[in-house]
Amino acid sequence: MSYYLFIVTVPNIDEGHHIAKNLVESKLAACVNIVKNVSSIYRWKGEIEEDNEHLLLIKSTEEKSEAIIQKINEIHSYSVPECIGFKIEKASEKYLNWIKDVVD
Repeated sequence: MSYYLFIVTVPNIDEGHHIAKNLVESKLAACVNIVKNVSSIYRWKGEIEEDNEHLLLIKSTEEKSEAIIQKINEIHSYSVPECIGFKIEKASEKYLNWIKDVVD
């Protein structure tokens, strides 16, 4: 079984909580951490933008990854939400087993 960490930025804490609860309640994610106040500088529609955002760290399995991407695209307020998944290469076996047990 493969495990993934997804990163997603959100414009405000309320939206972060909404997305996190949705993913955990629907068993798409075992855990979502919300990291407050990240500064984002990016190009959007030809302009350089700078915003204060919040970062979601989503832990799940590869089997749930496509559903996570789909759910983020459905419920996120951004027209092009960031949703990037990284395969977890190293982690404690106990933690990985916990993720598997929670999302199954």
